[in-house]
Amino acid sequence: MADPMRAAEPANPVAAVRAVLPSLTPAAQSIARIILDDPGLVVRSTITEFSGVSGTSEATIVRTARALGFSGYSQMRFALAAAVAKEPERLVPGDLAPDDPLTDVIAKVARAESEALADTAAQLDPDQLGEVVAAISAARRVDVYGVAASGLVAADMSQKLLRIGLSSHPFSDAHLALTSAALLREGDVAVAISCSGETPDVLVPARTAADTGALVVAITNNPRSALAELADHTLVSAGRETAFRPGALASRISQLLIVDCLFVGLAQRTYDTADAAIRATREATDRYRNR
Repeated sequence: MADPMRAAEPANPVAAVRAVLPSLTPAAQSIARIILDDPGLVVRSTITEFSGVSGTSEATIVRTARALGFSGYSQMRFALAAAVAKEPERLVPGDLAPDDPLTDVIAKVARAESEALADTAAQLDPDQLGEVVAAISAARRVDVYGVAASGLVAADMSQKLLRIGLSSHPFSDAHLALTSAALLREGDVAVAISCSGETPDVLVPARTAADTGALVVAITNNPRSALAELADHTLVSAGRETAFRPGALASRISQLLIVDCLFVGLAQRTYDTADAAIRATREATDRYRNR
């Protein structure tokens, strides 16, 4: 019998492991980190060999593989082997080091960001995206919650929506976010942005918005987070965390990709009004610059 808690096997195994890492047990996290640090090790190892390297039991490895979305260790191993064969350079360790020359910094950051964009695009569900576009286009008001790096994304999303004539406000202060969330109603939309999906300053306003009957959209790296569980729709971003690029910073570029996809989808859906709004706002800013 299939496990109802286990999703379909992920198309991008490394991105999938990274996404669910925070929600795993400590034992599973230690195994997942080995997979992320050296995916090729899994490809080269039988379960007995991997058990010896990781210092965990074979039963724990199997449970971890299932928690990561695979039916077992063999299936995880095959998926990683396919990833290595398809794009071997992506699985070569490339973390930034304190003594890296700037030429390496440029190459590694560019590679990490391009991978984050590719991983996000690969796992972004167009049906979910379309439903969110439809909901926002019909909403009376759109709240966007985010703090720190995700707060910058929230501000970017709100200004984009305003540019095409949609009423939207970004909130990075929890008290203001709660004040606004409490005044939402059915038909409104709250977009909650959090890399971990566990940020209290984002999670609590989102829960308040849900209690009012508003539709809640999560943009998060962790599809098993409290925020994802709460949300009506979850759009999953991807980003590789390193010593010099904590999770929120690593995810910002992929969160912005999701925001841009939403913006373009909304502009297409409301083309006439969006086009008029863009022209009106451009003319207003042009007059300001040329006065």
